[in-house]
Amino acid sequence: MYAWIFRTLPGPLFFRILLAVALIVGAVLLLMNYVFPWLSQYSPWTESTIGLMLL
Repeated sequence: MYAWIFRTLPGPLFFRILLAVALIVGAVLLLMNYVFPWLSQYSPWTESTIGLMLL
């Protein structure tokens, strides 16, 4: 799949590498800003147990 994406990018090799890096950075930013915060509300691992213990 990644080879197909790289082959379909236009331009010479250097431009395709830059474009591929830009696509990866864009995907990471999209995931970190929108998908993971939305998904974290449904995750059972986000609940903290620190501070719940009474002495």
